[in-house]
Amino acid sequence: MVTQDLTGPPVEPRDAATVVLVRDGAAGLEAFLLRRVAGMAFAGGMTVFPGGGVDRRDADTSVAWSGPPPSWWAARFGCSVELATALVCAAVRETFEESGVLLAGPSSSSVVADTAAYASARAALVARELSLAQFLASERLVLRADLLRPWANWLTPVEEPRRYDTYFFVAVLPEGQSADGVTTEASDAAWQRPAEAMADWKDGRRALMPPTWVTLAELDELGSVSAVLDAPRTVSKVIPKLVREGSVFRVVVP
Repeated sequence: MVTQDLTGPPVEPRDAATVVLVRDGAAGLEAFLLRRVAGMAFAGGMTVFPGGGVDRRDADTSVAWSGPPPSWWAARFGCSVELATALVCAAVRETFEESGVLLAGPSSSSVVADTAAYASARAALVARELSLAQFLASERLVLRADLLRPWANWLTPVEEPRRYDTYFFVAVLPEGQSADGVTTEASDAAWQRPAEAMADWKDGRRALMPPTWVTLAELDELGSVSAVLDAPRTVSKVIPKLVREGSVFRVVVP
């Protein structure tokens, strides 16, 4: 684990959004997981949910929007309306980039059933050649903020040289769509029951960061999509601590 020189101030965290995609499988609730490519600067080799850093263009207020307004999200996440706008847009954009799942539709009450037609736009979003607002406008699509639920807020420990203030959302896989995990940032992707993913972690087959295994444990306890959507959530910022034990650092979750 790489830590920074604590004689200086902590690194300023970057805002980020993560989306926990869920569905009801044959054997129970499943979550979509990506294994990040080993050697990446942040969380290399770790199994994570789709997500990433906020792009400055994610705050574009021209995006066609359906569902709870940015002010509602700002109240739930305890942040500014501008940041709330950017977080919801980043959540939709990153989910589409990393899984091919698009939380948008031709109208405020519909959702895209097949995203294959938007493959070139997906690549342009990844390359930052296109913003989410530009993509949605060109395809006459509406962002479906009502398909997202606020879940959690995790801030990387102050000792880390790369820090993210990550806001977690939950979304159900839209009917007709599939998650493919076609992204250069992941070596593999799969739907998995939370209990199985945690068992893989305990047996050394997966590496999980605290926000991921805590979220998986919560999902496992709930057990179904309906229970997840109905679960009351109060979001507060969680900041794990790094504790040195000899030559080893241990993560402590409050």
